[in-house]
Amino acid sequence: MMNLFDKINSDLTAAMKAREKTKLEALRNVKKALIEAKTAKGASAGLDDQEVIRIIQKLAKQGIDSANLYKEQGRDDLYGEEMLQVEVFEVYLPKKLTDQELTAAVTIIIDTIGASGMKDMGKVMGIASKELAGKADGKDIADKVKALLV
Repeated sequence: MMNLFDKINSDLTAAMKAREKTKLEALRNVKKALIEAKTAKGASAGLDDQEVIRIIQKLAKQGIDSANLYKEQGRDDLYGEEMLQVEVFEVYLPKKLTDQELTAAVTIIIDTIGASGMKDMGKVMGIASKELAGKADGKDIADKVKALLV
């Protein structure tokens, strides 16, 4: 099975051949970020899929932030371009949990470790952040843990 890094490279080649400008630009941004991470001091020789997902999530978040800024400034052209790139990034990310799925996942973690109040938030967050990485935003996880631990 092809790892995520190889899939992105192959999709980049396909986008080039198909002359898909937005997809090509988005994938080039991903590849640049991945190569930078690969060649960073102390980095391992390869990137596993979790690291690739983390990098793509960061790019998607930056894209959404930029798009929102463009929207505020009335630059709908740039907003649209940015959101198209974010859509390309999201293809490679795990599906986000719905609110009900997040509640169920956090409830299971709380029950499993026997958390009984806010004093256990750190323990719950440690496990939830690892288990739900890429599937839910860190802030959403924290909000859900707070709501369920009260």
